[in-house]
Amino acid sequence: MRRYQLVAAFLAYVVVALSAAVEPGVFQIAPQRLPRAFDDELRPRLSAKATISHQLSAAPRWSEYHSPHPGTIVNVATEHDVQFCVQNQIPFLAQTGGHGWIDSWHLGQNGVLINMRALNKTTFNAQRTQARIQGGAIISEVIAQAYANDAQIITGNCNCVGNMGAALGGGYGNLMGLYGFSVDNILSLDVVLANGSMVTVTPNRNKDLWWALRGAGPNFGIVTAAQMKAYPKPKAQNMAWTGGLYYTEDKIERVVQAIQDLDLRAPMNVFLYYATTGPPSFTPTVLVTPFYFGSEAEGRAAFKSLLDIQPYKDGTAHIPYTEWNTAANIFCIKGGRKPSYGAGFSRMDPATWRQIWNAYVDFLKIPGTGSSTILTECYSLTYAQSVQKSTSSFANRDVRFNGAAIPYYQNASLDAAAEAFGSKVRDLWRSTDGFPRNRT
Repeated sequence: MRRYQLVAAFLAYVVVALSAAVEPGVFQIAPQRLPRAFDDELRPRLSAKATISHQLSAAPRWSEYHSPHPGTIVNVATEHDVQFCVQNQIPFLAQTGGHGWIDSWHLGQNGVLINMRALNKTTFNAQRTQARIQGGAIISEVIAQAYANDAQIITGNCNCVGNMGAALGGGYGNLMGLYGFSVDNILSLDVVLANGSMVTVTPNRNKDLWWALRGAGPNFGIVTAAQMKAYPKPKAQNMAWTGGLYYTEDKIERVVQAIQDLDLRAPMNVFLYYATTGPPSFTPTVLVTPFYFGSEAEGRAAFKSLLDIQPYKDGTAHIPYTEWNTAANIFCIKGGRKPSYGAGFSRMDPATWRQIWNAYVDFLKIPGTGSSTILTECYSLTYAQSVQKSTSSFANRDVRFNGAAIPYYQNASLDAAAEAFGSKVRDLWRSTDGFPRNRT
């Protein structure tokens, strides 16, 4: 058995050992809180700046739908603090941004949430070709440090998401057409295993973990830091043309077909949203966000087919690296209920997207759902697909489009309606995804 399989088996045992099966594939941790003796035993082993809390507000989640409810939250201050937290044979979860939406298991009162946020440093070598990023850094912090050091690092596109979690899952981002997925840019990983030991993982050390962590990382250990490739880029050149193009719903078919037909070159990506105008009317609208790493003139030429459809509002601009993700900050609001349904697909079908629009408009008729959204993202994959699939556990290099339906509301009584809506959208994507099996 490979070493990473042993680690996964141990992690699964730790999570499930005190659990009771509720339904196939879903586990619920017993409700008993950890004894206070646990705090007393752990606190002397932690560093001076680490703290222990029993309030969920110490590590808020992006969504409260099926969210963890740990009895103890440890706010670690050093990478060694992480080791001490996992040496007790109790359920645990490491968290940075708190955006993970998996609902197939539940961390309960007898579990520990390891809050990584204080481990947020990003440092560069003298040549600015490598960066060491700690496991608690969020994407905006990584970008800020890269920009300050006249460099670029491949990151995700949402500022408040944990950089490491996004990277270990594959790592899509604005610059992936130029540099590949995040997993293609990792040079080494510092990892705490389930037995509390710390190992360094590289292409030549712990080779099985090297393959497994890059694509399925959250299942095999807690990554406290990663050494990643960086790319020198003076601030004057670290600019892109991006922003919102807004369309009326009668243009959905033309917009979808234009995105399907786009020749996405390395400096480009594009997102499509169904969103609303916000309070008080919450009027649904169609939003496209083109991205071009280069000048405004180059960007407008590259996305001419979308501009020719004549958006009713053009909010694009030529902006610096630190502002590329700003428009997505609305996704950084913590709390509320956001069950999320994703799908991968190989083509954009206009008729399918019309059906999705109709489902979206119907769902918005339910009071309290006006902040819900549907999105899909599309990147240039030429560079990413030049990397052999076998080099990592990431399995989706052939997925051209990634979609997510995100119902957003406050009242748990709407869960059933939200689940039905999200499932319907996902089923519609799958019905014309162009794949022989589901790619979610």
